[in-house]
Amino acid sequence: MRKYKFRDLTMEELKSVSMTYPNFTFSMNTYTFKDGSQKDLLNFSGTVPVKYGNSYNIPIRLWILDSHPFAPPICFLKPTSNMGIAVGKHVDARGRIYLPYLQNWSHPKSTLIGLIKEMISKFEEELPLYSLSSSDAARQSELLSYIAKITEGETDMKSRSKTGGRNEGCSNKITVVGAGDLGIACVLAVAAKDVADKVVLLDLSEGAAKGGTMDLEIFAVPNVEISKDFSASADSKVVVLTVNSLGNAQTYLDVIQGNVDLFRGIIPAVSHYSQNAVLLVASHPVEVMTFVSWKLSSFPKSRVIGVGANLDSERFQYMLTNLLKAEVLAKDAWVIGEQGEDKVPSWTSCNVVANQTEAMAAHDSREKVANRAMEILKGRGQRSWSVGLSVADLADSILKDKRKVHSVSTLAKGCCNINSEVFLSLPCILGTSGVVEMVRLEEDPLMQEKLQSSAGSIHDLQQQLKLNFSLKTLPALTSVFCGFI
Repeated sequence: MRKYKFRDLTMEELKSVSMTYPNFTFSMNTYTFKDGSQKDLLNFSGTVPVKYGNSYNIPIRLWILDSHPFAPPICFLKPTSNMGIAVGKHVDARGRIYLPYLQNWSHPKSTLIGLIKEMISKFEEELPLYSLSSSDAARQSELLSYIAKITEGETDMKSRSKTGGRNEGCSNKITVVGAGDLGIACVLAVAAKDVADKVVLLDLSEGAAKGGTMDLEIFAVPNVEISKDFSASADSKVVVLTVNSLGNAQTYLDVIQGNVDLFRGIIPAVSHYSQNAVLLVASHPVEVMTFVSWKLSSFPKSRVIGVGANLDSERFQYMLTNLLKAEVLAKDAWVIGEQGEDKVPSWTSCNVVANQTEAMAAHDSREKVANRAMEILKGRGQRSWSVGLSVADLADSILKDKRKVHSVSTLAKGCCNINSEVFLSLPCILGTSGVVEMVRLEEDPLMQEKLQSSAGSIHDLQQQLKLNFSLKTLPALTSVFCGFI
């Protein structure tokens, strides 16, 4: 249990399962995922009572992921040698169980007890197992042996390589989480720029596909898959977060808290399925949500970035070059800090001048041009399609390891005398591992003061949120779990 990110919550829920279903037995075993990686996971097995004319005890086994309760368990039937698997809409040939409850899993609404209750309900509609005759049982033994290997995490890698995996041939895969206007804009921009081999759009909204997602299906955009299942995101190189809470928030703080609560059910799941991905956050406010993603994912800081001021920086450089004819300045110009009114123009190098007088004159001239550009920039909104193009630009640099400089939200602690864990936009070199290196900014006391002010404001905001990244110790579980403590 030491490896479980939310140990106390997990143990408390397993205690509840044990009390409700005393026939379940608990153990820690090695589970092998589709990509061949292995983990020691808690699991429990036993029977659940199902009424289908007569009463039946259906054997099941549930594997608890280390990101529980923010990611759903992996569920299997555990048939005996005289049982056959009745493949249906909720069970596949391997005995893997698929339920709406798993697909819509969201802590704290979703629980193991609730899952088992739905499992019983669905099994009463369609019995998942049937009794085999002795001859059928003999012919079934080899299949059951293979199923047992899968459920015990001992997948036959040779067999798997022959049959192929879900993402076979997809070396550059992107998942976009959220099917709102921004999510769809990101999908279309990534597809238009041919950034990835495959794009998965995770539609987490309830009900059938509507609007843009339906249109994507109708017009069959190449290499785009729409899914409501987190497992569809498996092995993504980049995961783009575009979701925003649509709750009945009364204050700005309530809006952000709604997004934080939403991310609790998303980040652990996508992090589990794509453990080497770069998380690219576009949800609002981007600085806070990038911080939340970093904490919930436990990824290194280099692999969690926000879209930040990339769009503003590209516009800033374009204006300097094309509108104000200051091409020499544009190549070293960046917009940094936080999104909104408090963004700051900055420079990553300065031209060498002969003396102090010329240096001051050059500085004053540059400031006038920069101020004009920033005034023009203020009149430019950030529409979904614009942000989508910016996301595609960032994803392109990451997937193709371009080592290009972008102004993105990154952990700013240690920069410009910032001592708190906050994310701000700073010029960074991006590659396949995310942030390769932070580019050094020209020293400017006023710029540093503004960054420190932004960092202070963001840190104060984070302090007001209910983040709960560290958990208080709950009472110890009963002796059935003592071996995992």
